[in-house]
Amino acid sequence: MARPTVVYVCSSCAGETLKWQGQCPHCGDWNSLEQRVASRPAAPQRALGTAPAGAGLLATLDGGIPPRFSSGLAELDRVLGGGIVPGSVALLGGDPGIGKSTLLLQVAAAANGPRPVLYCTGEESLSQVALRARRLGLVSESLGLLAESDLDTILEAARSREISLLVIDSIQTVQLVSVATSAGAVTQLRECTAQLVRFAKSSGIAVMIIGHVTKEGAIAGPRLLEHLVDTVLYFEREAGSRFRIVRANKNRFGAVNELAFFLMVEEGLREVRNPSAIFLARSPEPAAGSIVMVAREGGRPLLVEIQALVDRMRFGAPRRVAQGLDSGRLAMLLAVLNRHAEVSLQDYDVFANVVGGLDIGETATDLPLLLALTSSLRDRPLPQSVVAFGEVGLTGEVRPVAYGEERLREAAKQGFRFAVVPRDNAPRKPIEGITVRAVARVSDAIDAAFR
Repeated sequence: MARPTVVYVCSSCAGETLKWQGQCPHCGDWNSLEQRVASRPAAPQRALGTAPAGAGLLATLDGGIPPRFSSGLAELDRVLGGGIVPGSVALLGGDPGIGKSTLLLQVAAAANGPRPVLYCTGEESLSQVALRARRLGLVSESLGLLAESDLDTILEAARSREISLLVIDSIQTVQLVSVATSAGAVTQLRECTAQLVRFAKSSGIAVMIIGHVTKEGAIAGPRLLEHLVDTVLYFEREAGSRFRIVRANKNRFGAVNELAFFLMVEEGLREVRNPSAIFLARSPEPAAGSIVMVAREGGRPLLVEIQALVDRMRFGAPRRVAQGLDSGRLAMLLAVLNRHAEVSLQDYDVFANVVGGLDIGETATDLPLLLALTSSLRDRPLPQSVVAFGEVGLTGEVRPVAYGEERLREAAKQGFRFAVVPRDNAPRKPIEGITVRAVARVSDAIDAAFR
């Protein structure tokens, strides 16, 4: 007989914990935990010496792995690592109204898997989905629609139709009848996601799930959801911008932090094949405090503009404001600039910004940021044909960054003619169309940029 286990269940969110607490660790409500007894099912007996079900040798499984299939959107395929993996589970989160349902409806209509696609919605009626598809100009004879919130019914329909992709819109609206809580509760989210993962792995059908987010920007529900699925995608945008970014925060089948760029238009989401053009809409006249750097997001080089503004301090302590950059690293670079280049900004307010709303976390921003600060202080514009990247150390040396040659080739392709880079990132062979100025110290980089 199974040994009973005592658990404490929250009456507000149905979250479970093994010990009583005054406050629910899931939703934060006070005095809401109630004691319940949960029995564990007995483990199935297996004959001695037999292998567990599902066990196999890697060498024998290689030939049976089905190939990926395209989502119909090259940008999304890039983020997924080359396409949709059969039997995988992807979770897409984003703010309300950002376009999650639009994106996955476009994927459902354009995916070229070996079998049809089933789009299940618990938030809209079939006529509303059809109206939105007509507005987006989507036509697909193999796309099936289902307006249902019962997960057992959804999975039965997916099995009977022999599909290759199942889209769930959204995980907060589906529920299992066997779980005695309402849709969207913590227990329902956990059990429904686990059931979808088991279904995907056993059937080989790929599953894409839409998840709502909290006001902090995290996917609503327990953190366990992100651990269960294979891929976690976040849909992001800058306030007031038509551009959308899909970022991979977790991917078992591809690179993490890969980016996909889309433009929201009346006909839906349109792919942006050359995202560098978005962030390089610069003024036709050179301006002090502006320089272009070559960042690397995921597997692609990306040209972005770094802007800096140095203004005489009016009163109080000098301000240090960074948008899209690490403010602590900005303070460190100001100290390096003062000590090793004799450029003092202690009596100035300093503002730094990455144009386009991107967050750049790599150290390759160090060198272009120092050059932009010097340009703003001297009120001397840098040539618009100059690009820079490189890490700066505390001793004033300019250190190399990864993928230096790929960054230079991308800059040359975008029409830049001069590059200020670390000495160890200088290419072995000249790159056509661009002159590389390799530097070893911060002072050398400033001289090379303003030459």
